[in-house]
Amino acid sequence: MRTRSITLIAGMIACAASAAYARPDTRAMTCAAAQALIRNRHAAVLTTGPDTYDRFVRQFGTECDWPEVPVSIPVPTRDGECRLYRCAEPVFDFPN
Repeated sequence: MRTRSITLIAGMIACAASAAYARPDTRAMTCAAAQALIRNRHAAVLTTGPDTYDRFVRQFGTECDWPEVPVSIPVPTRDGECRLYRCAEPVFDFPN
């Protein structure tokens, strides 16, 4: 009986831990809500599709490591496409 109790408690802790670390899904949020979440947290890992996620940051902040900078990308949200920022190396297109 003691083994069952320990197993049950361990299972409950694992479920609670995984629920606490679930990523917010941009597809279930409005664009304004996704932008507000990032603005408030300064950076957040968000689910963007069935098998995709990314780390998004504020446009003007220090969340990116050098030489990366915040780059705008489109993500799906409940009310359509939304522009969020993620860290990426800048691409320079110099004229020939």
